[in-house]
Amino acid sequence: MTSQDRVRVRGVSIFRPIIYGNTAVVLTPKERERLPVSAYEHTHRWTVAVRSAASAENSDQVGGADDLSYFIKRVTFKLHDTYPNPIRNVDKPPFEVSETGWGEFDIQIRINFIHESGEKAIVVYHHLKLHPWTASGEPEIPALDLAIMAGPVHSWQYDEIVFHDPYQNFLNILTSHPVTHLPKNKRKPVPFHLAHPASLEASKGGTPEFTSQMEKEEAERLEAARQSILSEQEKWRLILNEKEKELKKLQEQLAATPQPPS
Repeated sequence: MTSQDRVRVRGVSIFRPIIYGNTAVVLTPKERERLPVSAYEHTHRWTVAVRSAASAENSDQVGGADDLSYFIKRVTFKLHDTYPNPIRNVDKPPFEVSETGWGEFDIQIRINFIHESGEKAIVVYHHLKLHPWTASGEPEIPALDLAIMAGPVHSWQYDEIVFHDPYQNFLNILTSHPVTHLPKNKRKPVPFHLAHPASLEASKGGTPEFTSQMEKEEAERLEAARQSILSEQEKWRLILNEKEKELKKLQEQLAATPQPPS
C-alpha cells in the first residue's frame, strides 16, 4: 500500500445497496419435539441477516446475490438477553444468525467495514417479525396450523450505505466489485412495509424481491411527503402571521384606550 492509497478522493460518493431483516417460519409439531427442553416453548425458526439488495436468479431467499465481504468485515447481531450468548459476531458470509423462539423483539445490528475503508461502524435496528403482516401493523397471531399453511413471514428493509470522500485504495476495492442491479420490473411478490400499506396484497404469494421500481416509488412517496410537510408549514406560517397582526392591532387599541385615574 502506498501513501497515495491513503489519500481521500474528495468530491466522490459511492454507495452499496443492502437489505437487513428476517424471515421466519412456524415449526412443525415434529420439529418442536426435537427442540431441547430449554426451548420447549419455541414456536418459530427465524433467520436475521444483512445481505446485498439484489436477489440471485431463481433463489428462494430475499437478497444475497452479491458477496458483501469485500467491504464488510464483521456483522454483530445483539439478540434478546434470554438467548445464550446474545451477542453474535459473524466474520464471513453469509452475515446471518438463525435461531428458534416464540416472541418478537428488537435486534441491534452493527456493521463493521474492512480496515482499508477507514470508516466507522454503523448501527441499525430491526424488529424481529414472526407473525403475518396486517395493514394496520397491529400484531395478529393466527393458529399455528394456519400459520404453517401461510408460509414464511418476511420483514426486510432496503438501505444504501454511502461512502463520502473514500480512500483511494478503498474506492479501488469498491469499483472492482460491481453491484448486481435490482430488476426493473416486478418478477415476484414485493416486500411489505408499514409505510406503504397498499403493498400488503402485493407481498403475498412467495419469496419477495426488491426492484428498482420500488426504489423509484419510495422516492416519489418521500417527495410527496416532503411537499405535504412544506405545504403544511406554509399554511401555519400564514396563520401565525395573521394572528401576529391581530395581536399587534389589539395591543395598539389597548395602548390608545384612556386609563382610569388611579
